[in-house]
Amino acid sequence: MTKTPSRLAVILLAVLVTFFWSTSWVLIKIGLRNSLPALSFAGLRYFTAFLCLIPFVLFNPDERAVLKNLNRSDWSKLIWLGVTLIALTQGAQFVSLTYLPSVMVSLLLNLSPILVGFMSLIWYREPTTKIQWTGILISAAGTLIYFLPVDFPEAKVIGLLAAAVGILSNAYATLLGRHVNQQTHLSPLIVTSVSMGIGSILMLIAGGLTQGLGKPSLLDWGIILWLAIVNTALAFTLWNFTQRTLTAIESSLINSLMLPQIAILAFIFLGERVTFKEILGLLLVGFGALIVQWKSQRG
Repeated sequence: MTKTPSRLAVILLAVLVTFFWSTSWVLIKIGLRNSLPALSFAGLRYFTAFLCLIPFVLFNPDERAVLKNLNRSDWSKLIWLGVTLIALTQGAQFVSLTYLPSVMVSLLLNLSPILVGFMSLIWYREPTTKIQWTGILISAAGTLIYFLPVDFPEAKVIGLLAAAVGILSNAYATLLGRHVNQQTHLSPLIVTSVSMGIGSILMLIAGGLTQGLGKPSLLDWGIILWLAIVNTALAFTLWNFTQRTLTAIESSLINSLMLPQIAILAFIFLGERVTFKEILGLLLVGFGALIVQWKSQRG
């Protein structure tokens, strides 16, 4: 009999995934600085990851059986998950990183938990406790402290619009992803591979038509392969596994822990500096996430 992992183990696994994803932001910035087209870069990353997952599906009888037995409703949900979680959210992230600092984009995406809270309450009647809402509000306050006073150069408007698309699509994908992963007949590998294949193909087509594929160097291909194998194929499968245990709010706020990690990594490897006010905002966002997890552990 397979032992069910403890809730603490699942939370720690989710936090590990956020570290993998945090390193992605540094690697993505390096690739973009090397003039890789944003959408094509994203498409290459996720399509390569999709190719890495195919053998694990095709050579596993259980996974093949799950894939063969997908019904029309399953395909509809997985296609929409691929559109929102991969094509829109990840594509928007790459585009916004072309114009904005890593920490700013990451902080903007941390507005997603607020939307997730309202959406889960309205659509799924998923209860959110007062202490969880307190954590969300603290995170939102940290976001405001980081940005105030608002002063956005016109040149960064495209990046901000792309980030807004990422916020909306990520919030919706968080809820949809949890709903899909609660379907016991769907394995995490099938959910990851099918949605990733769909989303990555859409990004490759969009990138190829609008930006071209660029001319990746040997370093660029190394970045693409690492992002694809470790930070995507492995990390997304682990994340889908954790969503079988965690609520949508918990998953979204664990994901917000990427913010301080990205700030530290961006300072070390990209030279992106943050002010005291910005550090305070980052700390509040992280503290808000910890409040929610502390409450979850105490039941």
